[in-house]
Amino acid sequence: MRGLETNAASPYHVQAVTDCRLLVFSHHDWRNLASVVPGWDAIVHRMVEQMLSQKLARVMPMRAQDATARYLAFMETYPQLANRVPLTYLASYLGITQSSLSRIRKNVR
Repeated sequence: MRGLETNAASPYHVQAVTDCRLLVFSHHDWRNLASVVPGWDAIVHRMVEQMLSQKLARVMPMRAQDATARYLAFMETYPQLANRVPLTYLASYLGITQSSLSRIRKNVR
C-alpha cells in the first residue's frame, strides 16, 4: 500500500508458490478510486487495520511456541499447503532453519 500512496516503488514483493489471482492497481487507478468511491480512504484504513490485526494474531502466538508447536499449528491451520510449499519457505515462515524443520517433520510422523 505504501507504494500506491506515494507513487514510489514498494519495498515489498510478492512471490506466488501456488496458482493464484493477483489484483494490480496503477497509481492513477488507485487515486481514481479515491475520487470515485465515497469513503475510499476509510475503506483502505479498515483494510490495513484488518491486515495488521491478522498478522499480529498469527505472529504473537508463534513467539510463545516452540518450533514443533509452530509446525503443528501450521499443519492444523493450512494442511493443504504443507506439501505444496517448498520447505525453505515453510521454514522461513515458521522462523526456523530448514534442517530444524526436517527434524521436526521426521519426529512428528
